Amino acid sequence: MTTPSGIDPRGPRFAATITSVLLLAALILSLVGLSTARASFGWFAYQPLAGATFSPGAAWALPSASFAQRVLDPGFLALLVIALLFLWGVAFPRTAPWGVLFRRVVRPRLSAPTELEDARPPRFAQGVGLVVVTVGLVLHLAGVAWALPIAAAAAFVAAFLNAGFAFCLGCQIYLLLQRAGLVGREPAAG
Repeated sequence: MTTPSGIDPRGPRFAATITSVLLLAALILSLVGLSTARASFGWFAYQPLAGATFSPGAAWALPSASFAQRVLDPGFLALLVIALLFLWGVAFPRTAPWGVLFRRVVRPRLSAPTELEDARPPRFAQGVGLVVVTVGLVLHLAGVAWALPIAAAAAFVAAFLNAGFAFCLGCQIYLLLQRAGLVGREPAAG
């Protein structure tokens, strides 16, 4: 049976702090961008039109925006960068930028950690963040209004809980799945 490698628990909190700042910026950009903009039809939009039918999707600018406009929305671009950082953290945790910055710049200035933690729950939490942000990005590209700021807000809340209160929501989900026997099982010796 192999023992999982331990990590300094302050590292994921450091990464969550930077990530929460980036997510807050992406949230603000998505709230003032195309995702929440109302469609404008000029002065005649307030005039009742004979035989006109109301379409709930027509009230938002996003469904009528071109694919290029959706991709070039600043909120989308900011969340795309964050999604790529999440992907980097899941696929290559040893080279992820916030981990490298913590190990090379921050950790040498701190005292040694009193205990190490399993690296799997924080890595799983990065994957959860990647899924949440990716769903928001895909729905935004599909023309779903408010999908981008909702995904950014959900990811921000999770990152802020970790950064500010040392409560890793994704880690807690990992532990629940581990108790259920769905993740984190050691390979059988054979």
